[in-house]
Amino acid sequence: MTAQLLHDWVAAQAHARPDATAIVCGGTRLSYGELDSISNRLARALREAGCRQGEPIAVLMSKSAMAVAALLGISKADGVYVPLDPASPSARLRKMIKTCGITRILAGGAVEPLLTDLLDDQTSAPFAIGWIEREGPRGIKADFGFDDLLTYSADRSETRNRAFHPALVFFTSASSGVPKGVILTHANVIHCVEWTNRYFGMQADDRVSCHAPLHVDMSALDIFTAVAAGAELHLVPPIVSVLPNNLSEFIRSSGITHWCSVPSVLSYMTQFDLVQRDSFPALRRVVWSGDAMPTATLRQWMARLPQVRFTALNGPTETSIVSSAYTVPACPEPTDPIPIGTACTGKELFVLNPATLDPTATGEIGELYIGGAGVSRGYWGDLAQTNACFVRHPQRLNERLYKTGDLARVDANGLVYVVGRRDEQIKKRGHRVELGEIEMALQTIDAVKMSAVVALDRGAFDGALICCAYVPSTATGTSSVWLRRELSRLVPSYMLPIHWLPTAALPLDDNGQTDRARVRELFEERLSAQERRPVA
Repeated sequence: MTAQLLHDWVAAQAHARPDATAIVCGGTRLSYGELDSISNRLARALREAGCRQGEPIAVLMSKSAMAVAALLGISKADGVYVPLDPASPSARLRKMIKTCGITRILAGGAVEPLLTDLLDDQTSAPFAIGWIEREGPRGIKADFGFDDLLTYSADRSETRNRAFHPALVFFTSASSGVPKGVILTHANVIHCVEWTNRYFGMQADDRVSCHAPLHVDMSALDIFTAVAAGAELHLVPPIVSVLPNNLSEFIRSSGITHWCSVPSVLSYMTQFDLVQRDSFPALRRVVWSGDAMPTATLRQWMARLPQVRFTALNGPTETSIVSSAYTVPACPEPTDPIPIGTACTGKELFVLNPATLDPTATGEIGELYIGGAGVSRGYWGDLAQTNACFVRHPQRLNERLYKTGDLARVDANGLVYVVGRRDEQIKKRGHRVELGEIEMALQTIDAVKMSAVVALDRGAFDGALICCAYVPSTATGTSSVWLRRELSRLVPSYMLPIHWLPTAALPLDDNGQTDRARVRELFEERLSAQERRPVA
């Protein structure tokens, strides 16, 4: 089923199969007919409230069926969907709101304290608030609520957007301290979804998980992959992810056929021995993205679920969610790394010499560049960052490549392996984290004179360990407990350092710059000493 705009799929499913289940979230089920009707009403409410074509509209909601309806309603109103993380501190969200010039927020769920904080910020333009869940806010006056939506027609209205117009903005970490808003058009996402459904053979009888938070780009692929196929989308509530046995029970009881998550989740489940031969009888595919899969984890899953197809998907948000894929043909040997594979149809992977943009030889390490149908327009309101990260194609001058910053190599079979980074970016629980953003946040805390944030790869299931060495600005010092609490007001939890080292001065290199290699050594020495310490 083809589409010109993202919301076309739900309208087509509602016409063909209105009573089929579209979304399941906890005890809530919405049919395709209901999802189409609610999003149509929301689109009319937004337009009557003055929503302009191309206007960025923030969604501040817990994961729910109504949050998906909000995405579709914004699309039908010709707006641009900008999901905000309800778990992020308000200081970081304000930067995103300012970047996009947002004046309209759709909200719902347990977000009242955060929303109140945003509304109290006198430096921002006044917000129009739409509260689109049945239970309204107690302390916030909304411009319209759920009951108001019922007064609007459920008929579809005409849209003016075309495939090349922006549809979504997802924010990623930035070393400048201001998150970057990646613009994805309708065509960008539609191409990715259509490739995904062909590659996996998605059908209407599939039950597709949505484990990613709604502010992460993979959630859009989960949502529209299911909707385009007419399948059931099963939203994984955040509370389910807290305990691995809850995840196992969710996959089994929901009859999930297509599971997608970050590798740390799969590792988490194997640590508690929750993957057995009869664990998930309905499961057909396990897909991971956002980080490298530990070979040991993959071997356990493949050995115990021989009927399941295992696939790595890879791609930064800037190239529309997925750019490459690798379906593992057989259980790998213990020392075999897992490649990111080959380019998806319509996309291209290049491993190039970063100085000359010439292709590297087989096995030689270079920088990974991505081109083709999914390349984003760039970052919202940030031409300098766009020009720095998106470069002209060396052969086709009317096309651009995205400079990923990943170090990679190509083997004799044409498979691409990512082997590291050129910069200080890491992955944590599937999130891209620029260590520089953490340092920039620390610079705003008066009690910190200087800081250096580094990452250590010590095999933790959720990614690299973030460590911070800092120089207190007062002789009496600053406790790491207090500093962590202050930093938590500025960055999300997955960016908080787990190890802290107060020091009188940071080590410097020959150029007088912070010697980050030495800082890493200090933490390695400290952690190794702790591991050798006898248990009392």
